[in-house]
Amino acid sequence: MSDKEFDVIVFGATSFVGQIVCEYLHNEYKDDSLRWAAAGRSEAKLRELQTRLGATDDTMPLRIADAADGDSLAALCRQARVMISTVGPYALYGEPMVKACVETGTDYCDLTGETQWIQRMVETYSEQAEATGARIVHCCGFDSIPSDLGVLFLQQAAQSEFGAPCTNVKMRVKAMRGGASGGTIASLINVIREASKDPALRKALANPYAICPENFRPKTRQHNVKSAEFDQDFNAWVAPFVMAAINTRVVHRSNALAGGAWGEGFRYDEAVLTGKGLKGRLGALSMAAGIGGLMVGGAIPPTRWLLERFVLPKPGEGPSKEEQLNGFFDLRFIGRTESNEVVKVKVTGDRDPGYGSTAKMLTHAALCLGETSREQRAGGIWTPATAMGETLIERLSLHAGLTFERS
Repeated sequence: MSDKEFDVIVFGATSFVGQIVCEYLHNEYKDDSLRWAAAGRSEAKLRELQTRLGATDDTMPLRIADAADGDSLAALCRQARVMISTVGPYALYGEPMVKACVETGTDYCDLTGETQWIQRMVETYSEQAEATGARIVHCCGFDSIPSDLGVLFLQQAAQSEFGAPCTNVKMRVKAMRGGASGGTIASLINVIREASKDPALRKALANPYAICPENFRPKTRQHNVKSAEFDQDFNAWVAPFVMAAINTRVVHRSNALAGGAWGEGFRYDEAVLTGKGLKGRLGALSMAAGIGGLMVGGAIPPTRWLLERFVLPKPGEGPSKEEQLNGFFDLRFIGRTESNEVVKVKVTGDRDPGYGSTAKMLTHAALCLGETSREQRAGGIWTPATAMGETLIERLSLHAGLTFERS
């Protein structure tokens, strides 16, 4: 992949998802020519992880760097072709690594779902990344690879079959099994905390084009599933999907970076299917109430403290290995062209979406980015679909347990 010491370095290797990424790399590539290392601020914790995985300094080299020490991050970046960062919440701890990657021209992938932080990174580092050649790709986990690449796959099918893109696309979560980690919850609570204090931030988060380039601000009104609704296209009730807030923004950025290939009037929304009839309606109402309660509770300091102290998982906690292996996801997409031709596709994963599957998606996104030449994709802040596109779809289908198919 490069003449640097390492093809990939996992920064935040002892975090919950970082450990899963390292275990995956160790198991899949220990007899391969891939050169990778695990990095973090605590040598003791890194050694403990190395021992637990049965790795050595030869099969899993260790590097020490601290998110609060810019010099150590820059030195780390100079050793790698691609940095994987799992250090979150990114809004609190993520910027120094992005800065170091941009300044050293190092490629970067993460699994953030924090819209407000991505917006700041785009505004602060886009021009410099273009100048240094660093390719920065956020959202390389369950949020938002299945949504972003699912829409790309659907649009490619529409262009192939009808010679035109779909101007209206919906994604519906048909089924999903998996747990949440404390790190993910901490990131979500931090977004709620920031938004509760800042009216300007709340306005930005409500903007479907929040992370699009400044010159791409369509007037198209986007639908946002906020409560229980009956969806005629799927003949079922739907409820809000907690990750829609980031996934829809990433998909719109992909359209913008592709020059508005799907049209400035392109519409996209996401929701969870809860079934038909009274049972489906009650399920949708219950799910909507639960999400609403979390958002309200997270915005009020005393309630937020109670949730973090007694209800929600702590950072470092998450689903067991058995839960990861037994998890899965099944997403369904339906798109319509301006002439009302219909395209349906589905995207599935063979592990729990947030961790087992996310670790594989993040790993292969980084490997794919490292194998993508600067001639194919120049420096800048990209989405998975615009940085790697069909090549990443193929790689995830071959190696990461994902499927992309017509339905």
